[in-house]
Amino acid sequence: MKITAIDTLVVNAELRNWVFVKVSTDVDGLVGWGEATLEWKARAVQGAVADLADIVIGQDPRRVEFLWQAMCRDPFFQGGVVTMSALSGIDQALWDIVAKHYDVPAYEVLGGRVRDKLRMYDHLGGGSSSSVYGAADDEFGAAALRSREDGFTALKVLAVPSGTGLPSAPDLRRTADIMRSIRDAVGDDVDVMVDFHGRPSVGAAIAYGRVLEEFDPWFIEEPVQPGNSAGLVQVRDALRVPIATGERLISLQDFRDHLAVGAAAVLQPDICHVGGPTALRKIAAMAESHHIPLAPHNPLGPLATAVNQHVAFATPGVMIQEVMRSDVPWRDEVVSPAAPIVDGFITAPAGPGWGVSIDEEAAAQHPYRPEPQLAVRGADGSVADW
Repeated sequence: MKITAIDTLVVNAELRNWVFVKVSTDVDGLVGWGEATLEWKARAVQGAVADLADIVIGQDPRRVEFLWQAMCRDPFFQGGVVTMSALSGIDQALWDIVAKHYDVPAYEVLGGRVRDKLRMYDHLGGGSSSSVYGAADDEFGAAALRSREDGFTALKVLAVPSGTGLPSAPDLRRTADIMRSIRDAVGDDVDVMVDFHGRPSVGAAIAYGRVLEEFDPWFIEEPVQPGNSAGLVQVRDALRVPIATGERLISLQDFRDHLAVGAAAVLQPDICHVGGPTALRKIAAMAESHHIPLAPHNPLGPLATAVNQHVAFATPGVMIQEVMRSDVPWRDEVVSPAAPIVDGFITAPAGPGWGVSIDEEAAAQHPYRPEPQLAVRGADGSVADW
């Protein structure tokens, strides 16, 4: 069996363009699909996929680890988020081909099923394409209640404003009001995670964290900018709330260094950026050696969701999986079927490979468009992290 072609399919989903990767083989009808979505860099990823295609076309797609090593190490300049996102999409497609070759669900070739069901968590309000920070307090509560009524037992909210300086008293009160409205709506039986989005400085993160502690967040995510393991340790030592990070860490070395200093209680690798299932399994093994669980990052397209779910069913350390379900109303028309979520869980998917189908005609109805610029400016007009 040989790889004959690698193509990309870009689907505009408002806030982001989904980048799907299609790997074709010389076996009639046998193709693999992966997702390489990288916000605001879709065209760069397309180019990187084309560059990596030169390495793998003509090779046996079943040599997944060998091809992963070649794509990582053959180029003199290694890594980077664009290249690793492209590699992630190809790697996912290779695993899809292997599983389809053996006519089994992908989790069977990724190590076999280690759990009977997988817990999923919701973005507040289902993950619409607009930020919820700035809504009225009762809107936060209402959105949280909808998530619970839709069957989720865990959800995530963005409750910290942009800006790297120290928060004002009104900022802190606003964050507390948001969490209070959510707790009033759903009670204490729903786990609530708070995404800081890497917005605050270390001091600001500690200030916001102390305000949030009374509401018992399950964890706080990216309290400081990615890669700042020393800052994470400072935040960790100042708070009693578990810290999560990893969505913008790319290399195995990044995760190794964070684990070495105990920078986080939860790791959140993104399967579309770290190097696909091949890399995520390596990260999971490192985390397991430190007794650190995983909550993989996934605000991307429906194909990434399917891939994450299969990998989670074969990976012991995954405690919960993020899902985006309401970014665009037609997502299930492009990739189907979506695994039904019952009482906050899904059961193991059926069907060979990732168990989903990509409708290329439906995808073509949503061609590439430049993503909206979410430039954030402080009160003084300076640039702030969004």
